[in-house]
Amino acid sequence: MTEICPNCGLPKDICACETIAKEEEKIRISSIRKRFGKRVTLIEGISRDVNSKGILKELKTKLACGGTMKDDVIELQGDHRRRIKEILVKLGFPGDKIEVS
Repeated sequence: MTEICPNCGLPKDICACETIAKEEEKIRISSIRKRFGKRVTLIEGISRDVNSKGILKELKTKLACGGTMKDDVIELQGDHRRRIKEILVKLGFPGDKIEVS
């Protein structure tokens, strides 16, 4: 017997909740300077409806950097603002809702 999604009521294999959540996100990408002058890229606005741990793992793999998730904000080591937008678009987020500053 297949599992049923509690949000939409469809079977898990055809559930569209994550796709709908990705289209509604307003993502902000910024870079700050931490201790000892190290740069950190912050990605804010990804909700809990989306598999944020999977996105973090994918970003760390593609960008060859370390990173973590703190208070629903993804932190990546280094300044990766230019490349993150195109990676997020490939993961299914709309490009017009991603703000890079």
